[in-house]
Amino acid sequence: MLKPEPCTLETPLVRLEPMSADHVGGIEAAAQDGELWNLRITSVPAPGEAPAYVAFALKGFADGHMLPFVVRDKASGKVIGTTRYHDIVPAIERLEIGYTWYGQSWQRSHVNTSCKLLLLTHAFETLGAKLVGWRTDNFNFASQRAIERLGAKKDGVLRHHAPRRDGTVRDTVMYSMTAGEWPEAKAQLNYLMAKPR
Repeated sequence: MLKPEPCTLETPLVRLEPMSADHVGGIEAAAQDGELWNLRITSVPAPGEAPAYVAFALKGFADGHMLPFVVRDKASGKVIGTTRYHDIVPAIERLEIGYTWYGQSWQRSHVNTSCKLLLLTHAFETLGAKLVGWRTDNFNFASQRAIERLGAKKDGVLRHHAPRRDGTVRDTVMYSMTAGEWPEAKAQLNYLMAKPR
């Protein structure tokens, strides 16, 4: 697997841009759309936390285990959320997709399917990943449904696995998709994108 390097991925509707310190204001504005930091099951930055959020992502890139993106709506030009590759392990040709959130106005729209189609295509077809993984909070049922809708398989649950922002400890639901499963998943995602909403 090739090492993920900063790149821009886009459809006619959305663009994934490599995250930089210049995106702090856009990330802060996107998080305001729905005040998503109030959800105990997400890692969306609260007001004033965007600089630290970006710094953490960029440190992960510098350390070689993350490649963070901002999600931009091409029609308005606005940053509407973030996503990233993380837990990148080139030696076993594996990476995960996570830290994904979108402003409330963009949830249950084309955006998640568009972004995952871009990220999965790049991971499997350009980087040569053999497996892409996801993890989510055991109480984040919307995220679990969205991951399953992509065609990912549930691997299991890691109990008492990670702290939440409110100090409680979550169980983590793990999912994955193999390179062999990708062609059928890609056909389904393209179908979902073409289907009238």
